[in-house]
Amino acid sequence: MFQDLVAIQREIYLAFADRIGDFAETGDWTLLAAYLPMGILFGAVHALTPGHSKAVLATYLTGSTASVPRGLSVSLILSFVHVGMSVLIALLSLPLVSVALGSVGRAPLLEDISRGLLGVIGLWMLWQGFRGTGHAHGQGLAAGFAAGLIPCPLTLFVMTFAISRGVPEAGVAFAAVMMIGVALVLGTVALAAVLFRQQLLRLLATRPRAVDAVTRSIQIVAGLVLVVVAVNATRG
Repeated sequence: MFQDLVAIQREIYLAFADRIGDFAETGDWTLLAAYLPMGILFGAVHALTPGHSKAVLATYLTGSTASVPRGLSVSLILSFVHVGMSVLIALLSLPLVSVALGSVGRAPLLEDISRGLLGVIGLWMLWQGFRGTGHAHGQGLAAGFAAGLIPCPLTLFVMTFAISRGVPEAGVAFAAVMMIGVALVLGTVALAAVLFRQQLLRLLATRPRAVDAVTRSIQIVAGLVLVVVAVNATRG
């Protein structure tokens, strides 16, 4: 299945590369616009492959008290930052590449910042879990931003190709539609995580002490996972 997803991505990417090339030669937006909707599929397929902070998103939302709308907001922020960072890096490539990029498609500095912020959020969740305190509303948005700091390599490749052909606007258009596909997948993950937690708590609704214990336990486990992710990434 993973190979099939990779093959689909390759076909869409090559087709987009051809359309960007045609647009660079003719300046005709219709040549590109007719194929842009495929970018949504590209984004969705790409988000289904390993990575994109799906596990981090699910872990955080399972251990949080976020509602469905807030969970979807977190996934949307993650998607926007994930794709948007690639656009910014490409558009500001000269000053940023030397600082942030250590190899093609990766941003070690941004990865370190992302893991560090997730580690801090994980520690805060542990603190809340042990103390039994409420969940900070701004924390979810911060988690989405931190998880999304790692740029999307395929968006970066397309942006770089478009800039090399002198049509960065084509790359930005591709990134915009691709973000829709990524957001659809991450939104589904967020919805599943929140509904799972809510359903579990409903099953225990007649036992308030059990609900409190389960809520705090899930929050502690989620915090530990985020801290472990941050520590392992730092060691790597």
